[in-house]
Amino acid sequence: MLVGSREWRVYGEDVFLDCGVACLRVAGFAPEPGVRGSPVPVNLLVFDFGSRYAAHMDRRRILAGCRLYGIVDMGYVAPEQAEEAAEALIRGGVRLLQLRAKGMPADEVRRLARCLQPLCHQAGCLFIVNDYPDIALECEADGVHIGQEDGVLDDVRKLVGEEMLIGRSTHSPEQALAACAEGADYIGFGPLFPTGTKPGRPAIGLEDVRRVGEALGDFPVFCIGGINGDSLEAVLEHGARRVVIVSWLLLHQDTEGAARQIVSRLERL
Repeated sequence: MLVGSREWRVYGEDVFLDCGVACLRVAGFAPEPGVRGSPVPVNLLVFDFGSRYAAHMDRRRILAGCRLYGIVDMGYVAPEQAEEAAEALIRGGVRLLQLRAKGMPADEVRRLARCLQPLCHQAGCLFIVNDYPDIALECEADGVHIGQEDGVLDDVRKLVGEEMLIGRSTHSPEQALAACAEGADYIGFGPLFPTGTKPGRPAIGLEDVRRVGEALGDFPVFCIGGINGDSLEAVLEHGARRVVIVSWLLLHQDTEGAARQIVSRLERL
């Protein structure tokens, strides 16, 4: 769609384009060219003041529909390949993507976040920053992910505000229920299997997956840790409905195709 001299790719049901004095309401969907998969219902509010814009998506509604959580983990991806990895995951159907950069200088994390955020938002994909609420806020990410050692969730909420998503890593049913009760928007539950992504963290196995899912109902629980194309079915048989897959996707010779295959399987649940 053209507004003035600029082309806008519209996602969602309610979009307002404010070009100084004009405000248009547009209904319908238009997926990003080159991004496969069904358009995602997203509310996107766009203001155009010359070259500047701000975007706000209905984050919790998108989150509710996400089944595969993709992570650009800098332990597996060179900095110069981060955008390529993100684009491959997005083309494969990922609509929730995290930047994880353990041990990297904050300035480099900030630079990477600024690169990945526009890629995600142009495709209607939620963008999450691991560990750095301040960088998530500064880079207009959709959320921040924190671990068990990162303090009280309410303190993070006060920093980032009510609109931003907050995810919490959990490693037991008790932690999972506590994270939901303290106001997390989603949790990662695991690691289910040993994984190089979290060295030294013991695997918790599959036995509690169904119990946690049943206890939390529709609350987004993403099972994580050592999940790959071979182990996915066992994870699903134990009641998982959402998963995080990291190294298997990032190191796959066809990241896009592998992600698309996983998304297709999860959508059939």
